[in-house]
Amino acid sequence: MTDGYVRAGSVIKTHGLKGGLKVYPTTDDPGRFDPGNKVWLDAPDGLMELTVKSCSPFKNIYILTFEEFSDINQVEGFRGLDILVERDDDALGANEFYIGDLIGLKVEDEEGKLIGTLKEVLVTKANDVYVVKTDDRELLIPAIPECILEVSPEDGLMRVHLLPGL
Repeated sequence: MTDGYVRAGSVIKTHGLKGGLKVYPTTDDPGRFDPGNKVWLDAPDGLMELTVKSCSPFKNIYILTFEEFSDINQVEGFRGLDILVERDDDALGANEFYIGDLIGLKVEDEEGKLIGTLKEVLVTKANDVYVVKTDDRELLIPAIPECILEVSPEDGLMRVHLLPGL
């Protein structure tokens, strides 16, 4: 990932003949795609700054158009590329983190014993679930205060309490 930016979506494919793109969102803030907002396409030859012209939700994706494009031929090669937004750490509340900062953290229990590595974050309606890869399996740990004791991305560490049955 490019420093100073976070991924807000990934281009699935083109939409229509006027340069629209179907984008799978990876952000929980749909306002990032409001018309007039700046986003960046993580293209192979560098970041491309774009201005959102329109955003239409459709099922679990967004159909985006940009001021810079008006023809399908201009956007044909964008499939699979990421849409980035500027990182704004001030927008995070207490005990909130970007998912990208959590992936790869070492996970320890309350006694300091290594459990594994945080591999994935599943976003659910009730609460997020952390997928932790151990030596021989994956643990699913709910991201609730009873389980997550400490999160320290700067130290590369998450300390957890495993509830009975996990």
